[in-house]
Amino acid sequence: MNDYLALFLQAAFSENIMLVFFLGICTAIATSKSMEAALGAGVAIFIVQSVTVPLNSLLNTYLFQPGALAWAGLPEIDMSALGLIAYIGVIAATVQILEMVIDKHFPKLYNAFGVFLPLITVNCAILGGSLFSIQRNYHLLESVVFGLGSGAGWALAIVLLAGIRDKLRYADVPEGLEGTGITFIVMGLMALSFMGLSGIYAA
Repeated sequence: MNDYLALFLQAAFSENIMLVFFLGICTAIATSKSMEAALGAGVAIFIVQSVTVPLNSLLNTYLFQPGALAWAGLPEIDMSALGLIAYIGVIAATVQILEMVIDKHFPKLYNAFGVFLPLITVNCAILGGSLFSIQRNYHLLESVVFGLGSGAGWALAIVLLAGIRDKLRYADVPEGLEGTGITFIVMGLMALSFMGLSGIYAA
């Protein structure tokens, strides 16, 4: 259990997918101008990441890694070249299904998300989470924990960034650093803070 807790904390903090690997920062900068937009994008990324990382891990295990088709009596067939296409397909399908479910059963939430749900399909943080899980050879339960942790970490980072940017509206930012410039500086300082937690381990 401690190993899974450590993996979750690592994915959420010391290896935060946005602040350490800088994946999904285009979406973060665009949607962190308001707290409402940041919350919407964060929740959407968390849900999709939590679903697609374990699904793509299963696909890799049983279809795309070398020798994966041994269960079907075809160990010599290598389908790894099709893996990336399949992973993107899983992400697109998951986002589409989630969008339809929310639109039908939670119309107010759907309206709050706005354009954020469709944009998640092309968010590099989502594909990056799946590829990290596959590259590190996580088994199914580890990929579930990693998906939850990386999604939660991205959501936490964008909400914190939105809160800081909201406060910066009342700050005397030097000319030339206003807007995107000060945002990048803030993200850099946040990244240092998150990476500073890398020495903490679950006992």
